Parts: sequence; C-alpha cells; structure tokens
Amino acid sequence: MAVLSDCAPAMSAKGEALLDHVLEESRDDCFRRQAQDGHWVFELEADATIPAEYILYEHFFDEIDDALERKIAVYLRRTQSDRHGGWPLFYEGDFDISASVKAYFALKVVGDDANAPHMKRAREAILAHGGAAKSNVFTRIALALFDQVPWRAVPVMPVEIALLPKWFPFHLDKVSYWSRTVIAPLLILMSKKPTAINPRKIDIRELFVTPPEEEKHYHVNPMGSLLGAALLRIDSLLRLLEPYFPKGIRQRAIEKALSFTKERLNGEDGIGGIFPAMVNAVIAFDCLGYEKDHADVVVAKKAIRRLVVIGEEEAYCQPCFSPVWDTGLMSLALQEAPKTAEAAQHEKALDWLAGRQILDVVGDWAAQRPNLRPGGWAFQYWNDYYPDVDDTAVVAMALHRFDKARYGEAIARAEEWIVGMQSANGGWGAFDAENAHYGLNHIPFSDHGALLDPPTVDVSARCLGFLAQIGYGCEQPVVARGLAFLKGEQEEDGSWFGRWGTNYIYGTWSALSAFQALGEDLSVPYIRKAVDWLKARQREDGGWGEDGASYWEARRGEAKASTASQTAWAVLGLMAAGEVESGAVKRGIAYLLNAPRSGAKWHEEWYTSVGFPRVFYLRYHGYSVYFPVWALTRYRNLLRGNAPAVRQGM
Repeated sequence: MAVLSDCAPAMSAKGEALLDHVLEESRDDCFRRQAQDGHWVFELEADATIPAEYILYEHFFDEIDDALERKIAVYLRRTQSDRHGGWPLFYEGDFDISASVKAYFALKVVGDDANAPHMKRAREAILAHGGAAKSNVFTRIALALFDQVPWRAVPVMPVEIALLPKWFPFHLDKVSYWSRTVIAPLLILMSKKPTAINPRKIDIRELFVTPPEEEKHYHVNPMGSLLGAALLRIDSLLRLLEPYFPKGIRQRAIEKALSFTKERLNGEDGIGGIFPAMVNAVIAFDCLGYEKDHADVVVAKKAIRRLVVIGEEEAYCQPCFSPVWDTGLMSLALQEAPKTAEAAQHEKALDWLAGRQILDVVGDWAAQRPNLRPGGWAFQYWNDYYPDVDDTAVVAMALHRFDKARYGEAIARAEEWIVGMQSANGGWGAFDAENAHYGLNHIPFSDHGALLDPPTVDVSARCLGFLAQIGYGCEQPVVARGLAFLKGEQEEDGSWFGRWGTNYIYGTWSALSAFQALGEDLSVPYIRKAVDWLKARQREDGGWGEDGASYWEARRGEAKASTASQTAWAVLGLMAAGEVESGAVKRGIAYLLNAPRSGAKWHEEWYTSVGFPRVFYLRYHGYSVYFPVWALTRYRNLLRGNAPAVRQGM
C-alpha cells in the first residue's frame, strides 16, 4: 500500500460548489426515502446461505412457491463466483464450502440440471475442497433434516441442555442472544430428528467424496485445541448415552425449550428477529405435532416470509430487518446540516424511534443484570427480549442531539440501561454483559466460533460517545473503565478491530470518535499512531477499502477496492482526530464527490459489515447512503467553521 503525500491544496470554489451540489441532491434523496411514519429501512443482504435455506425450508414442508423460487434461483446463479465456481461469504470472496453446498442443493431442488455448466463447476469446486462432509455444523444439520447425512454427522446437543443449572459449564444464559434463540428450538428438532418431505426426492450424493453413510470424519476440533479434542471425546460419550436418558426428563426438557421459544416468538417480527431462529421454531412446532393453522405456526411463517425481497427478476431472503439501526444512523447523518427546513421530517423519525424504546419487558440480559430497569432499543422493528446496546447508544445520541428536552425521559432511561450493561472489563457487548465464556467456543457444535457476545471496541466506543455527549467526563468511573478498555484493545499497528463493521477502519473510526467526544488530547502518541495507520491505508484513488478477508490475521491488509462507506468512516475518524485540513481527508472527500452514485446511494457491491467474523458477512444497503452523506456534511461544517459547540459522540 503506497503512502500518499499528506499535502493538498485548499478546496477550490469549483470543489466547494460540487460539495454543495452533491449534498443538496443526496440529502433530498434521503428524505424521499423516508417512510410515511418517519423511519428508514434498507435492504440487509447476507451470503447465499440464507436464500438457499429459504428454498430448503419450503421443500421441508412441501409448501413451494415456484415463481418465488425461480427468482431466488436467479439470485443464486448470479452470486456464484466466476473465479472459483462456488459461493463466497462476501462479494468476490474465497470459496466457502458450506455456502456452496447449500446453494447447490437449493438450485437442484428448484430444478437445475446437475450436469448444467454452473452446477458442474460448483460440484467440482466442492469436491476439490473435500466434499459436503467438510461443511460446518449448521449445514450438516440441514443435510440431516433432508436425510443426506446420518444424524451422527451432527454433534450431540441433547435437549436436556435446557434443564442444566446456571452453575454448569454450559448454559443458555452463557451464550449470545443469537445462539440462544437458534439453539432453543433446535434442541427440540434435534431430539425428534424429523425428515423433510422433500417432495421432489432430490439428493446430493454426488457432493460427497466418501458416501455419506460411510464417512467417519464428520467432526473437527473447532479451535484446534486440547480442550476441543477433549470435548470431542465427551461428544462421543454423549452419543452412546443419549438413547438411555430417562423419557420423563426428556419430555420436561422439550417443554422447557418450547416454553422459551413461545415466550420469545415475537409475533410477525419472529423469534430473535433473525431468520435461522424463525425457521428452527417452525420446524420445532411441526415436530411437536402443531397443525399448519395453529396460531403460533401461522405467525412464525409470516415472520419468515416478510424477510423476502422480491424484485422483477430476482429475489432473496434477508437475515433480518435493520430499521432502528438505519433510522438512528440516518438521523445522525442528516442532523449534521442545519435542520430548520426539514425539522418536521426529523421529528417524525425521532418520534418513531422514541416509540420503539423497550421500557416494560425484562429481556434475557437481566440474567446478568437482574436489578437493572429496561431502557434500550432493538435492532429490528420489535425484539423486546433482545435490545441492542449499540442501537441504544446511537438512538439516544440522535434524540439528544435533536431535542434533549423533548426526549429527556427516553434519554435518561437509555443512560441508565447503558451504564448498567457495562461489563467488568470496562467494555460493552452488543446484547449481554459478561458474555465471555470463551471455553464454549471449543465445543464441537461451535465450529463457527461465534457462540458468544463479549465486549467489543465498536460497541464500547459508541457507549462512551453517548455518555460524553450527555455530559459524562473522563473522571467518572464508568467512563474511566471504558477508556481503559478501549486503550487496551488498540492493535500493535495503531488500529482497532471492528467486530460489527469491516474491519479495522470501522474499529479505528469508532475509537477515535469516542476519544474526541471525551476531550482526549489528540496529540498523544496512541492517537497519532491511529491517524498514521489510517493515512497509510488510503488507496491510490483517494478512498479506503477493506474486505472480509481482513478477519483472518494473516490477511488483515487485504483490500480489493475502495468503498464509499469505508472511505466515509476513515474520513470521519481522521476529522475526529483533528485532521480536517490534511491531504488524506481532502483526497477522501474528493473520492466521495466523484464516486458513482444514484441520488443518495453510492454504488457499492462490497460487504462492509459482518455478523460473525470469518463465518457470516453482511451488506447493509444503507451504509452507502448515510455514511457518505454524514462525512461530507461534517467536512463542510468544519471547513466553514460551522462545527457544533457541544461534544458529539460520533
């Protein structure tokens, strides 16, 4: 990566006119995209696995929408890699065997000929990587449900887990919210071991190097550790003992898992608000004999169908909705400019957000914080059991920035909840406190390594930014602990890891924003080191980019292209560190001003966010809208001396 000169002339009159034009056009388009009730929501795209699973879900029950599936098949064919023949986890990423097996299976059940060129290329790629037996646990569970592999291909997860006491090494309270909502109904179906209807009787035996019933090496040590090896032995022992577990205890465990699932069913927003948990719940109900017209089945299926995005030629299924996150960030971006002309539209958005605050449901987070009052916001439209700490900080900042008196009570409750959710190490996780039982990532079921929700830099930075914005100082204990956590997490090269955004650019922007909001001395070595890192990462075209490969330590410097959203993060981070007049910022601004866009949407196919590093990546379609608008507006404010007098958390 070439280090570009930090010298650049001041923006010309022509440049300033272009800046004004781009902002006027894009801000108008942002408001045009606002829903009637005030909120914004953009598409949220994952990899091929979710659309493929949607097709398999319909074939599990023989409830097939042929027209929809043909459109999803178009999407799956388009997202197949020309480079390696399989399906990646993110745009132009490496071959991923689990995504490829699911996509191939889905296309085959839709009706694609196994000898068609695209299927042949996919099959050859899968076999070259060891065949379908090398898929991850969740893919093998799907294959077991379709009788493509024996159930011994899946690690043992006895439903009796639901009855374990809290002191036991494994307990649902000790894993993340997403794991909890996926596992609870999954325990039921793994105990019942149902078989899909699979009306077209499709199989994928051609994807196995060894016939699936003869394969002996389904299980791998997820972390390559001694603990993982020991847990594999326990898995083998459990497999022998499970048939002898008392039936009465098993029934009690099923009822406990069912009760957990039904309590959190969440209406048409779905259990946990996430696709995998919703599908598991529907299959669990079927296992237990629920009729198709049962109210719980009907509402759970509606929740799944709502996630489907249908276009003229293509369709795909989203992993979840992101309206609170989108609306909070869009509000912050648009509030950067004087808001007199659009005050009513701002107020409508913020009133919508205020109405979504969770004030009367004590969620799963209370397992660690039993005396804390609720006061957070979920990520989705509704998800009362699982408010998101990151969303809460962002929304509360937006409310406070617009009208701290009007939204005073909401801000106070958010403050109380965020302060209460700080973990002992000074950081904040996304949904739980003290969710860092790292040994659980070694169990055979956790080959994805994403079972937990420990504190992260980006969420912690957002919480500190909110607290700074409402008047907290570095001397207050909650802030002092948070600052110590952030400083302790800085990488050797000066950057910070981005857990929920790709990757070090996101983490570094987040951390620098928090330090600036708290009034940290911007000349201290650790901040200058971060600034130097950001400048060194700038690309020849003036932008910044970082792809999903950066989550592998040996590949952390990889980037295939600049993106608008990541360039905006880098520019915002540099401006937070006092670099408004630097050449790096000016080149970044020039990149944004000249990059292709349609109205407020910069053209960006790259996945700049992440669900689980190295496992599940996300493309927020809103990121290439509000982040560039945010960066450009702030730059114009600072350039013209219009920066706000109050501290801003990001």
